[in-house]
Amino acid sequence: MNEGRLAGRRIIITGAASGIGLAAARRMHAEGAALSLHDRDGEALAALAAELGAHQAVVDLPDEDAITAGVEAAAAALGGIDGLVNVAGIGGMGRLGELTLTDWNRTLGVNLTAPFLMMRAALPHMQAAGGGTIVNIASGQGLSPTAPGMASYCASKGGLVLLSKQLALELAPTIRVNCICPGVVDTPLLPDNMRDAARQPGSPYALKRVGEADEVADAILFLSSGESSFITGIAMAVDGGRTYH
Repeated sequence: MNEGRLAGRRIIITGAASGIGLAAARRMHAEGAALSLHDRDGEALAALAAELGAHQAVVDLPDEDAITAGVEAAAAALGGIDGLVNVAGIGGMGRLGELTLTDWNRTLGVNLTAPFLMMRAALPHMQAAGGGTIVNIASGQGLSPTAPGMASYCASKGGLVLLSKQLALELAPTIRVNCICPGVVDTPLLPDNMRDAARQPGSPYALKRVGEADEVADAILFLSSGESSFITGIAMAVDGGRTYH
């Protein structure tokens, strides 16, 4: 029997099939959590669920009915829910004069509305469990923008930061809500020029490199575990010391 740092915990992870979500799933499983993995990539999700012996739910965000059904299925499979990690997200590019309402709504829908719907659906189960933890993955761009053409992305991630703080206030003392604001993280989709730029002498990254998904997963684990029991409502920058923070 696994007696890790999350032993006995029942946790949903969205965006679990790749990147930060994948790293978090493996890390939390290793620490004893029972997991429900949610993603829209059914094939990759099935492979990970088989690897970890986890429950899975194929969900295309921000479909309200699919989110609710997925959370209810997770609660039934795990015997309740006392943890939620909202990782799933998309980029959003376009200067104001070029940004369509469709693109704006899609970015905010996935990055802000979907976490809201996930938290709302999970709330009764956490209350029934007597408490829990929520970790939302925002972005350094949600703390301060650094480039033009990212209005929808910055708005969605900044909104998630403040939503997390508001819900930390509302749901205390039994449910803790925190968010993580990563800098650029090394995933298969990251362009080589962004890896190279982080290493340059003038880079705002004090550690002169991009982050690893496992490093963000470690922060997720900390904020989901009892080791962070006196922490709620924070926006933790996991960004190699990017100076604008």
